Amino acid sequence: MDILIALVPMFAWGSIGLVSGKIGGDANQQTLGMTIGAFLFSIVTLFILQPAVTSWILFIGFLSGLFWSAGQNGQFHGMKYLGVSVGLPLSTGMQLIINTVAGAIFFHEWTKSQDFLAGSLALILLVLGAYLTAKQDPTSQIEHNRMFNFGKGFRALIISTIGYGLYTILITWAKVDPAAVIFPQSLGMLVGASLFAFKKVSINRFVWKNMWSGLLWGAGNVCMLLTLQKVGLAVSFSLSQMGIIISTLGGIFILGEAKTKKEITYVILGCLLIICGGILLGYMKTT
Repeated sequence: MDILIALVPMFAWGSIGLVSGKIGGDANQQTLGMTIGAFLFSIVTLFILQPAVTSWILFIGFLSGLFWSAGQNGQFHGMKYLGVSVGLPLSTGMQLIINTVAGAIFFHEWTKSQDFLAGSLALILLVLGAYLTAKQDPTSQIEHNRMFNFGKGFRALIISTIGYGLYTILITWAKVDPAAVIFPQSLGMLVGASLFAFKKVSINRFVWKNMWSGLLWGAGNVCMLLTLQKVGLAVSFSLSQMGIIISTLGGIFILGEAKTKKEITYVILGCLLIICGGILLGYMKTT
């Protein structure tokens, strides 16, 4: 039963890009709608779990939520320019890289020679995987409508990675109760998304429909927290990374993102390498 619950983040987080892509709207509308859904989910979670929320947790949670909103907004912009099948695995690989480097440098998680060996191998897998997901077939005759501006998409993902990185680094540094931080975090997410949307977004059906992606994110987040102590970090972390396969194949076969056979091979190999790197990092954190 615990393993089944641990599988929820994989399907929930892996489906967010597909749900938002299918619903439509611009990146700011998607971010705002998603954060409204996550905020509503956090209220329910607050009443069910009833954690002790201190002023310090309020501050850390709110600030991390602001960083998260920057990360999510940048990711939605990146997927607009790169497509879900390229943008999401590339974003995942970049996030894993920055968190790995931060863990080694700031939190001294690499203390033994085997840590440096395994960590370096994981970074190589992540970098190679991220490269393959974005690689195009030079002989392709397909017009890549969603790849019309790789520069803009990649710059958006850099901003996204910084935002997501600061969000996770801050939570790790503060060592706060994960259950207690959910609600203040969602407040910061909502305020951040509102700032991005200010005078840019008309509140319409795209915003309200994108609340579903926020509910998916909230469900995945809570299930990750509930199973972390029961099945272990290595298992829960590794399973959550496998959502890349859902988003990548869904982007190609559900959203209809045009790919040649060679590009599909590149993307699948890239995702597998990113997952292997993620599994290796998850294993390192439990040894």
